[in-house]
Amino acid sequence: MVEKRWTPDGWRKAPIQQVPAYSDPALLAQVEQQLAGFPPLVFAGEARKLKRHLADVAAGRAFLLQGGDCAESFAEHSADNIRDFFRVFLQMAVVMTFAAASPVVKVGRIAGQFAKPRSSPVEKDKTTGLELPSYRGDIINDVAFTQEGREPDPRRQLEAYRQSAATLNLIRAFATGGYANLENAHRWMLGFVKDSPLSEKYEELAGRITETLGFMRAIGLDPEAHPELRQTDFYTSHEALLLGFEQAMTRVDSTTGDWYATSGHMLWIGDRTRQPDHAHIDYMSGIKNPIGLKCGPSLKPDELIRLIDKLNPDDEAGRLTLICRFGSDKIGDHLAPLVQAVRREGRTVVWSCDPMHGNTISAAGGYKTRPFDRILSELRSFFEIHQAEGTYAGGVHLEMTGKNVTECTGGARALAETDLASSYDTFCDPRLNAEQAIEVAFLLADSLKAMRAARPAPRVAAE
Repeated sequence: MVEKRWTPDGWRKAPIQQVPAYSDPALLAQVEQQLAGFPPLVFAGEARKLKRHLADVAAGRAFLLQGGDCAESFAEHSADNIRDFFRVFLQMAVVMTFAAASPVVKVGRIAGQFAKPRSSPVEKDKTTGLELPSYRGDIINDVAFTQEGREPDPRRQLEAYRQSAATLNLIRAFATGGYANLENAHRWMLGFVKDSPLSEKYEELAGRITETLGFMRAIGLDPEAHPELRQTDFYTSHEALLLGFEQAMTRVDSTTGDWYATSGHMLWIGDRTRQPDHAHIDYMSGIKNPIGLKCGPSLKPDELIRLIDKLNPDDEAGRLTLICRFGSDKIGDHLAPLVQAVRREGRTVVWSCDPMHGNTISAAGGYKTRPFDRILSELRSFFEIHQAEGTYAGGVHLEMTGKNVTECTGGARALAETDLASSYDTFCDPRLNAEQAIEVAFLLADSLKAMRAARPAPRVAAE
């Protein structure tokens, strides 16, 4: 029996979930053809480099920090927003790198995170009773609750491409042009520590980093003379939901002959679109990028193994990241059986925790929020379960922003439900603000330090 050859359009023959109903198929085809002629947003060599870094995570030699907006917006595409996000991300990475004494692989939910799955295809206005298609992200339709705005428009894909390209251009400049200087990131963190209600808790670690940087300068390790101290690797990721767009951005790598998605370095499959025989699994099985798979409470161990067989049949290290999103009240029942099944089958994966999506609640006033203590609780349980199972808790996946929003309750400043309205800016899901994100980094620093102390030092890979 001849094995079926994968093609970028093979997914069109399979059942599919979460697709918008475009009213003009001819316009859609025209836009997709136009996108197929555009330059790639990222390159195959960059995706391979990320896969090597994630292989180090799978082996316990590094930690994955993945985070960013729940959904990027056309209306908020400013250099300041991108800079603020990048700055907070760097601060988090510095804290975690120092604590774990191992590299932190930095992957942003940025430059492509435009499409959102929805629990219902329609939304209803509670006052008027008007029913319209659900908002599915700026790449598909508009957040404005109007008939015209909610009509899926293929031309939005062109704007998403242009915004992703501009965002990537700025991020690459920040990552390599001196903005990512280690001393800058630490200076920003010192400002946070000084102003934080938890300043005493953080001062010790901040002081130790200061001493380390002083020592490095004393022995001649000046950031200006050592690029590794003023530059960093930063990768992009998004949920591969709109498969027509992804197909148009899929290209053959000229050096290997393999297919790569060039819309982002890492793509993931959502919990709502992981049906083994459906379109999203078919598409993701053929691209050579590192990929992620969201794992929710409904995922059974045998189904997970079946999905791993489809997505990583050669057991390639760094290929597959399992992003677990259960909720603080469910992780204790669901994570361990999945970990045990993967370990029993001898599969190589990165285990990452998404403590956001299972902890969303409705607050007074109709706002969706995520209590900070539930987020921390799920993270702690994630580390504890992996320690008990003898496996490596390798990453975290956060919805966060560099802005001072009030969308998640709790944290050091004890945001209450009554505070949500003061700066609630998200179009979809609530995000950690800059201060809460750095608080999470300090918690992770403690967990990583404890994990490092409890397990033998990993063997350093030969060059």
